[in-house]
Amino acid sequence: MNKNKNIKMINFFLIFVLFCFFVFLFVISNMIFKDIYEGTNLKEFADSRSVVEKTINAKRGSIYDSEGDSLALNVSSYTLIAYLDESRSENESKLYHVKDKKATAKALSKVIKMSYEDILEILEQDLYQVEFGTAGKGLTELEKDAIKELNLPGIDFIEEEQRYYPNGNFLSYTLGYAKRDENGKVNGEYGLELLLNDVLSGTDGYTTYQTDLNGYKIAGTKEKTKKSVDGNDVYLTVDSNIQFFVEEAIANVKEKYSFDWMAITLADAKTGKILALSQVPSYDPNKMNVSDWNNYNVSYAYEPGSVMKTYTYMAAMEAGTYKGNEKFMSGKYTTSDGTKIYDWLKSGFGEITYDEGFSYSSNVGIINLIDKYMNKTILADYFEKLGFGKKTGITLSNEAKGKISFKYETEVFNAGFGQGIMTTQIQHIQALSSIANDGVMLKPYIIDKVVDENKKVIFKGEKEEIDTVASHETVEKMKDLMYDVVHSSSPYATGPGYYLKGYDLIGKTGTAQYVNTKTGRYYSDESHAIKSFAGMWPKEDPKVIVFVSVKDSLYGSSAPLYNAVKPIVKNVSKYLEIYDTVEDKTINNYKVENYINRDLSKVKQTLRKNKINYLVLGTGEKVINQYPEKGSIVNVNDTIILLTNDNEYKMTNLKGYSKKEVRAVCNLLNIKCTFKGYGYVSSQSVSKNSLIKKDTSVKFEFKN
Repeated sequence: MNKNKNIKMINFFLIFVLFCFFVFLFVISNMIFKDIYEGTNLKEFADSRSVVEKTINAKRGSIYDSEGDSLALNVSSYTLIAYLDESRSENESKLYHVKDKKATAKALSKVIKMSYEDILEILEQDLYQVEFGTAGKGLTELEKDAIKELNLPGIDFIEEEQRYYPNGNFLSYTLGYAKRDENGKVNGEYGLELLLNDVLSGTDGYTTYQTDLNGYKIAGTKEKTKKSVDGNDVYLTVDSNIQFFVEEAIANVKEKYSFDWMAITLADAKTGKILALSQVPSYDPNKMNVSDWNNYNVSYAYEPGSVMKTYTYMAAMEAGTYKGNEKFMSGKYTTSDGTKIYDWLKSGFGEITYDEGFSYSSNVGIINLIDKYMNKTILADYFEKLGFGKKTGITLSNEAKGKISFKYETEVFNAGFGQGIMTTQIQHIQALSSIANDGVMLKPYIIDKVVDENKKVIFKGEKEEIDTVASHETVEKMKDLMYDVVHSSSPYATGPGYYLKGYDLIGKTGTAQYVNTKTGRYYSDESHAIKSFAGMWPKEDPKVIVFVSVKDSLYGSSAPLYNAVKPIVKNVSKYLEIYDTVEDKTINNYKVENYINRDLSKVKQTLRKNKINYLVLGTGEKVINQYPEKGSIVNVNDTIILLTNDNEYKMTNLKGYSKKEVRAVCNLLNIKCTFKGYGYVSSQSVSKNSLIKKDTSVKFEFKN
């Protein structure tokens, strides 16, 4: 009985506790509802706070040349703003808004391109924050600093990234351009900037947080952040010094001669590295003053003309049918359908050998080669083997593949001397590499390496052998034929204008008619043609390949071509220390010895005896370091730099020295040096005989 009574009491107690708990929940819930929702407008409560996600833009990677000099980089620009709301200065010890608007307008009118009246009108608006239109946008670091020095309350800046090309139209069609979109992110829109946009862009991050009605972060609330990953840096194979030589050569001929466009490509014959690409007309990606969107080095295919004879001759040699001493009658050839094809000298050169036919650039010689010793299949297969009619795969945007297609007799003959087919400069660079490498064809490339934000190399460009396309005998014979084009004394040879004593340049000229788009027929006058030169040097062991074309030179003159090529060959040869000894016996190579720990007087005596220039750093009697290192090959035009044992060093006059030599001096002296421009030293910030200290920094300017 007592047991049942106890159970009832326990049940009653449990029920009572549960009842009290639910009453408590009801009261609390009711209080919360009344205090929050009845006392406060629900919409106002929600609007009083919001979650903001702010993008953290990744820094776009830079593009550098082979020496690490910047070609494209991000720089900060600034937008001027003014805070007008007095609430920014409440409970503050100093002003955080514009109070004296007249004084502010007067001060700003002296540093930005806007009148006092217009600035004052902007400042007198009833707004929280204002900007100043185009006059207040795109300010440089110097302009921003000048405004900050005014110490104007309420004046501030919004920092933005923009793409900058420090060398203007330098390599512009290769680099392309990038610009900011509406979200403030810099994106590539043309050239390498577009092609490698994903590589350069990186990955944006973000941060999220709660803000009040005024946009301020609410204290004590959680913030979530994901860091951005900066874009990768891209290093090109292009050497800015060589690029400068090419750009300058084109600019000089453009001043002297009339033509529509000119394009030049230079490549390292032993690796396939692209050393320079240039063309006119050009543009400055900082200004976007583009008049022609065609990239004539890579993206534009055109009829190559007689430079194609090089490969037709190679095809005959590889077929085993070429006999250079056999003769044919030049001047005119009539095809089976009655079409008459002439040499450039319509009367011809008489009965000549096929070897002479190459030097004279005989169309009739090509026709006889194809008709008697080859067929269209052999020719088409060999052109295809050399890579014509398809892209090389070089990392450059909008590469054209050209067209190698011929069927009928006349089309086959025309293709043999470069008419009726379409090729690109970069395809010729690839094909010509086989002559420079004993028959092995190399793939051209322009990306040297890609480096991530931690300076780790994530991609490395390398020499790539495509195929062996010619025998040693074919290569040696082609070198001899290309040598005769430039060095022959015959009045019919087409290339003596390119002759340079001592440089052993070899090559092949070409002239191609092109179609008048209005009539559908080929132009017949000399001024409407694309003229080209395909060359390399020196003959015995080619180091550099050059391909240059010009369209519509006045009266069909080749002067713009050889007046561009010759200074390039001279300057590049000196810069890369390439010299030939076949013709100029005054140029002698010298193998650098180890001079370290040797007496300076004896080293100088040795160098003077061999007619080698030298530069001595310091006043010591012993050599403690040197440039270049032991085993290097130098010439009478080079300079050996010797560092002696000394307690202190003084600056030397480096005017006229190359950037490579100046870098060596800076490294030997262990001083910081910066460079501006290309060519040779024209000025230096530290004068001769100035004492060099640990913190010495020298600025060098270069000009040709």
